[in-house]
Amino acid sequence: MRKRNMFIRCLLLMMLAVGLAACGSTSKQSAPGEYVDDSVITTKVKSKLAGDDFLKSFEIGVETYKGVVQLSGFVDTQIAVNRAGEIAKSVQGVSSVKNNLNVKK
Repeated sequence: MRKRNMFIRCLLLMMLAVGLAACGSTSKQSAPGEYVDDSVITTKVKSKLAGDDFLKSFEIGVETYKGVVQLSGFVDTQIAVNRAGEIAKSVQGVSSVKNNLNVKK
């Protein structure tokens, strides 16, 4: 009976260790909590851009990965490029901004 209880405990500990290892984040894959945080950041940036009277008419793409926001699309002036970058940087949780907006010619 005692050996059986010890075997069950060891088995449960191994299952727990394997389960925890499977939930860890790797460099190629984000953990579920990181994905939620990134989607919240993306939503906040999009909302702020849409709420800005100067930028709301432009189609600006926003993607976030591990707190790094990438802006893409076309705008009319360099002022719009700079303003969109500043707005994205102002959102809590943003670690950096890759501003890939292009000025239409």
